[in-house]
Amino acid sequence: MDKKRILIIVLSIFIAFVFIQSLFFKFTDAPETQHIFGTLNDWTVSLGVGSLFAKNGIFSQYIIGSAELVASVLVLIGVFARKRLLSLGGGLLATAIMTGAITFHLFTPLGVEVQGDGGTLFIMACLVWLSGLTLAVLHRRPAS
Repeated sequence: MDKKRILIIVLSIFIAFVFIQSLFFKFTDAPETQHIFGTLNDWTVSLGVGSLFAKNGIFSQYIIGSAELVASVLVLIGVFARKRLLSLGGGLLATAIMTGAITFHLFTPLGVEVQGDGGTLFIMACLVWLSGLTLAVLHRRPAS
C-alpha cells in the first residue's frame, strides 16, 4: 500500500471518529450541546436574525449532527470501497461543516475555549477541517 493511500485511510477514519463520537452529544441533547447551541442561538437572536440554532432552527444540533453523519459515511464508504468521488464529497462536506464551527468559535460569544475545555473542541474542528481539505486535495484529478 502506498503512502498516499495510507494517508487517505488515516484522514478518513479520523474525520469519521471525531464526527461519530460527537453524535451522542448532539442527538441526546447533552448539557455540552445545550450550552454550545444555546450560546449560538442567543447570539443570533440578539442580532435580530431569529433562532437559527434552536432545536427547530436551520442550524440545529440535529441538522449539524446529521450532516456530520453523512460526511462520515461518505468518507468511510469512499475510502474502503475505493470510491474517489464519495471520499472527495465527504472531505469537502467535513471541511464545510468545520468552516462554520471554526467561524463560530472565533467570531461569536462561544469563543475558542468552551466550558473550560482548553480549546479542545476548537482544535478538533481545525484538525477535521485540515483533514477534509487534505482529502479533497489528495483526490483531485491529476492534470492531463
